[in-house]
Amino acid sequence: MKNILLIVTLLTFSLSNSQVFEGKGDQKFQVGANFQDEATGINLTFDYGLGENISVGVSSSYALGIDDRLDADFGDRFDLKARFNANIGNVLNIDENLDFYPGLSLSFKNFGGHIGTRYFFTEGFGLYAEAAFPLAKYSDDKSDAGYYIYNQFTFNIGASFNL
Repeated sequence: MKNILLIVTLLTFSLSNSQVFEGKGDQKFQVGANFQDEATGINLTFDYGLGENISVGVSSSYALGIDDRLDADFGDRFDLKARFNANIGNVLNIDENLDFYPGLSLSFKNFGGHIGTRYFFTEGFGLYAEAAFPLAKYSDDKSDAGYYIYNQFTFNIGASFNL
């Protein structure tokens, strides 16, 4: 019985799903929630495949719920990033439906890194989770609300779509 269940499971996954990151020309759009110590907000991401394991893109976040002690204007709440990803899900050969991507980003707030994963349930829809962290901050001015928002560990989670 165990062998039959294993064979049915393997056939189901191998026949119904395709590889998450398809390489050159692949396009992903993601929308989700952004969580950090001083704020919560929304995150939008677009990635475009340049090669078998390389993608570039943009990511934007806007902080909605901000700690009351911070006086944040639009510029403090908004961040825009150019990003580079190494899509290595197929290199690690974990699952055809799973993409794992470490990367670097250059934003209005800092130079940073991120590490994320996408899991697609169908050809066009999946979920993503991504952790981002600053490597170099542009300012050390702790009196500025922008110092605290996005200049720390952030976590994004949401839906991912193939375009």
